[in-house]
Order: sequence, then structure tokens, then C-alpha cells
Amino acid sequence: MSAARPLKTLRALAAIAALPLLLTACGYGSDSNDDDQPAKVAADAEKLSTDEVRIGYFPNLTHATALVGVQEGLLQKELGGTTIKSSTFNAGPSEIEALNSGSIDIGWIGPSPSINGYTKANGENLRIISGSASGGVKLVVNPEKIKSLKDVKGKKIATPQLGNTQDVAFLNWAAEQGWKVDAESGKGDVSVIRTDNKITPDAYKAGSIDGAWVPEPTASKLVAEGAKVLLDERDLWPDKKFVITNIIVSQSFLKEHPDVVEAVLRGSVKTNEWINANPDEARASANKALEKLSGKALPAEVIAPAWESITFLDDPLAATLDTEAAHAVKAGLLEEPDLNGIYDLAPLNKVLKAEGKDEVDDAGLGAK
Repeated sequence: MSAARPLKTLRALAAIAALPLLLTACGYGSDSNDDDQPAKVAADAEKLSTDEVRIGYFPNLTHATALVGVQEGLLQKELGGTTIKSSTFNAGPSEIEALNSGSIDIGWIGPSPSINGYTKANGENLRIISGSASGGVKLVVNPEKIKSLKDVKGKKIATPQLGNTQDVAFLNWAAEQGWKVDAESGKGDVSVIRTDNKITPDAYKAGSIDGAWVPEPTASKLVAEGAKVLLDERDLWPDKKFVITNIIVSQSFLKEHPDVVEAVLRGSVKTNEWINANPDEARASANKALEKLSGKALPAEVIAPAWESITFLDDPLAATLDTEAAHAVKAGLLEEPDLNGIYDLAPLNKVLKAEGKDEVDDAGLGAK
């Protein structure tokens, strides 16, 4: 995968406005729901600068930091008497809308909706304040039809949605193979079939697609149906790392309640540390949270390989977000955005320093 190229000053956002589905997240639909179970707060716990912090995330393994942090009480522990109110979302646009409307204060979300939300508001509404997860994306194919990477040419490959993170990644990979594909229609040397992740396994079983470039657990669900992993996207990135989940915050909330933001970040850092130290327990905890939210746990043959392909980390891997934006521009799906100021990593680095961990870098895209 090509290295990041400098992003020029914002020229126009008309392309984004004209494509309301562009740059969506990896989720399954567009609904949001308030979680049923409020966080348990100790009777003598002292409140921070607000009574409540409203957080949002997806019922998805790539958002396991939030799933586990809430499930195990690790986020609430750092907030003391300030209560967590959780909402779950199934797509990036609805979460960005909730952040912009003040319905949530802090959210776990993918890189593409982070870019979209930042640029559509001219950099005035959100900041990326931390990373959360890397990886968890694979190209899985029908082994009877596709036996090697070159066999992908001429086949029908699903991605979650026009312009979403995986769609852009697949278009970029196809271009690097020398194949021509019209990004808007998906037609060309390979056919890109935009398919909701909820129905991708059924589309595969029906034979209407030959493979898919998708996030977990969809990739492992397809493998359980007989598909094989042809490519792990991690192998295309330096150090096998690329951002799949960020933590974002409303700029107004960050300004008014820095102590709460710091507490949430401290909880996130400690949750990631616990996940990495206790992978089996953490996987079970995430699955229990998913079962509460969706009514159904993931089977072992799906969650095990899916979990192994995701890395939980605090570094937002800012250079890879820059690269992903450049790939969207290259595909013709995005005007070159001005991402200067999209990050504010000062609160995270304060937490990391206090925890004896290395500070992280904003790739020159930090708030001034």
C-alpha cells in the first residue's frame, strides 16, 4: 500500500454533501439504542465536573474497548460518581449526528466517519482524542472460484458501502493491481458489490458474490460458510497496523469537561491493557456484551479468529488515517480535505505518561 501523501488545503466539500452515504463506518444499519443497563456507581464515589457522560459505540468487535470497558466497569471506575450513559449505533453517520446534536459526548468510531464528520463541519465539531483498535479486516473468497490474488480480477467482491473504510481500501488495492474500476458504480475489471454486512453471508451462500473485503466478525462468518482468507489487510500496512477505531469527542465537551475526558481516556487505556493481558477473558466479556445488545452471542468458530485479527491499542495511528483519506481522494470519492487540527492527543498523552507508557504522535495533524 502506498505511503501517505501530503493533504492539501480543503478545496471543496460538495462531493461529501452530495454523497450522504460516503465515508460511513463498518456498522450494520443506522439505528441507535440506549443501553438498558446503567453503569453501577459506588455510593460514596465523588463526581467530576458533570453528573453524566454520554458515550457511543457499535455492537462490534472492533469496538471491544468500549464493550469490555463498560461490561467490566473499567470505564465507570475511573469516572467515580459521574455516571456513564451508553448508546449503541450501527453506522457512522448516526453516531456523528448524535455527537453534533449533543446527544452523546464521546464516541468510538471508524476513520472514515471521523474524517467526514470533521470536514463537513469545517473542523469545528469534533476531535480525535485516542486510538482504540487496529486491523480486523480481510479479503475472503470462494475457494472454488478464486485460488490466488490474480483470480480476483473479473469477480464480484462485496464491500460494506460506497466510500466506507473497507470500500476505499479495496478500490485502492485493486488500482495497485493495475485494474480499472469506476468507484461510483463499482463496475470495471472487478465488480464491487456494495452489500450491508448483515446480509453479506447470505449473499455469499446464494452465490451472488465471489468474495468480500470486510471487517470482523463478517469475515469470520464467511469463513464459517466455507470461504477462505485470501488477504489480511494488516499485511498491506507498515508494522501491520492501521486504524480501524478511534475515540472522538465533541469539542465543546472537551473544553468544558477536560477532567471527564481524561477519566474516559484513562479507563480506555486501562481497558486495553486488561484486554491484552487477559485475551480469553476479554473475548468472553466482549461476547457477553454483544449478546446483551443483540440478543445473540457469536459462536466460537467465528469470534476466535475474528478476535485474533484485531489489535487493541491507544495509538490512533494518525499517519494511517492520513493515508486512508489520500486513498479516498485517489479513488475520486473525496475532495482533498484539510485534516489539520483533527487530533488533540494532549489528554491521552497526559494519561499515558502517568501510566508509564510511551506518548503517541498526531502525524502533524494536531490542534494548535
